Amino acid sequence: MTQEVKFLQGNEACLEGALKAGARFYAGYPITPSSEIAEMASQRLPAVGGVFIQMEDELGSMAALVGASMAGAKAFTATSGPGFSLMQENLGLAIMTEAPCVVINVQRSGPSTGLATKPAQADVMQARWGTHGDHAIITLCPTSVQECYDLMIYAFNFSEKFRTPVIFLSDEILGHMREKVILRDDIPVINRTFPQGDPKQYRPYKPGENKVPPMAYFGSEYIFHASSSMHDETGYPNNTSQNADKVIRRLYEKIYDHLDEISIVKEFETKDADVLFISFGSAARSSREAVNMMRKDGIKAGLLQINTIWPFPDRKVQELISRAKVVLVPELNLGQIINEVRKLSSGKPVFGVNKVDSTIITPYEIIDKAKEVFQNV
Repeated sequence: MTQEVKFLQGNEACLEGALKAGARFYAGYPITPSSEIAEMASQRLPAVGGVFIQMEDELGSMAALVGASMAGAKAFTATSGPGFSLMQENLGLAIMTEAPCVVINVQRSGPSTGLATKPAQADVMQARWGTHGDHAIITLCPTSVQECYDLMIYAFNFSEKFRTPVIFLSDEILGHMREKVILRDDIPVINRTFPQGDPKQYRPYKPGENKVPPMAYFGSEYIFHASSSMHDETGYPNNTSQNADKVIRRLYEKIYDHLDEISIVKEFETKDADVLFISFGSAARSSREAVNMMRKDGIKAGLLQINTIWPFPDRKVQELISRAKVVLVPELNLGQIINEVRKLSSGKPVFGVNKVDSTIITPYEIIDKAKEVFQNV
């Protein structure tokens, strides 16, 4: 099996992964540090029969994704913090209408315009709770340029299989870093389930396998209505309390019933770790090097690298915390994932390694904090 090898930026690898997954529609508005994705999409998509549209803003971009998805396309966009904020309302529309799509957020320093070309990891909770109402969301977070490619395919697969938008939470460091990437072709590509049977009997929101309705597309013989309002299996509004409970729970359960499949984590030296790092994205790269350096000094350190950040991998985190003496959570914010970890710590000490000055956390900073707290445990 021949697999192409390239030397790519993380942003470029995201685009390659999207194309491999079958993405053929992009609508977006250029914003640093994600602009390379839009630039490449404008060149590559038309060459493979796809469509690129530069929209007037991010509100329209997200709306266009929903429409393209309903028309049968695998659709995606790329943005950063301010643009991601503008997408939240129509992200909720995608959740409610069950329109599969992928939203890449290459995080930068904020709030507001902030430092437009500098890294941060402060959109973690916005990815989970940014749009209003009870909802579930899948959020994947790469730690290397290779994972920008690999996880982008998984993002589209999860989106198609579970009929849901998926957030791809990168950051400026990964977006602009260059590494060797194998353009793998051994990750199966999943497409949405198309309905079978008499089109006249089609109920667009009648759950099928795994509580996910088969999805027709606009223009097919299966005519259907999609509404942002609470609707029943016909797609038309139904405001009864019984129906609302049924729909909201199903939208949640179609994801949370499949945590074992959706949750992607990687472990490094965790079997005997006294000092456990739990991290994600670019901060996990420094954490892994810190593990290597501490092991050479005779300290049993290990890393749980989280690639599926939502739903949060509660069981794995709980399992590894139970074996460690001290837990540290390096992240480029003032503490977001650490709060999820503390919920699962059963009183065991959990410390943050935090940085918000727009520079990466170094392995040395992580080691200094680990040694400081480990000596006092």
